[in-house]
Amino acid sequence: MISKMLDFLSEFIAHRKGLLPIIGLALIFLNLLLQFIFPGSILATANLCLHFGLIIAIFGLMLAWAL
Repeated sequence: MISKMLDFLSEFIAHRKGLLPIIGLALIFLNLLLQFIFPGSILATANLCLHFGLIIAIFGLMLAWAL
């Protein structure tokens, strides 16, 4: 089950190398919007979308370079 899922995921990512960096950049932009729309929320004060988006974007760039 996990093996088939990893095979599917690797094939999916291999054909769409820019998807993870775009998702990461979208999360970073979402964090910017959250700063202005909901300034006191936990997502805005902890910058969770910013950090998560940065990790996904860097991981996506490294994965795209390896594939």
